[in-house]
Amino acid sequence: MSDPFIYVIGAACLLVLLILALGIGQFGRGGVEGAKRSNKLMQARILAQLGAVILVVIFVALRKSGN
Repeated sequence: MSDPFIYVIGAACLLVLLILALGIGQFGRGGVEGAKRSNKLMQARILAQLGAVILVVIFVALRKSGN
């Protein structure tokens, strides 16, 4: 586990978790404004999740090739 790339993946996963928590928090506040912010945060979560998945795929591909 000395590969520094694993820390980048961990940071990306934590970012997804943070955005998810903020989005749920906004949704819990209710109202039209809270719903709009929650929706924007959930859209950002999807993009962050995509980035995290891409990083994991790159990591696995590099490990498989022996680099």
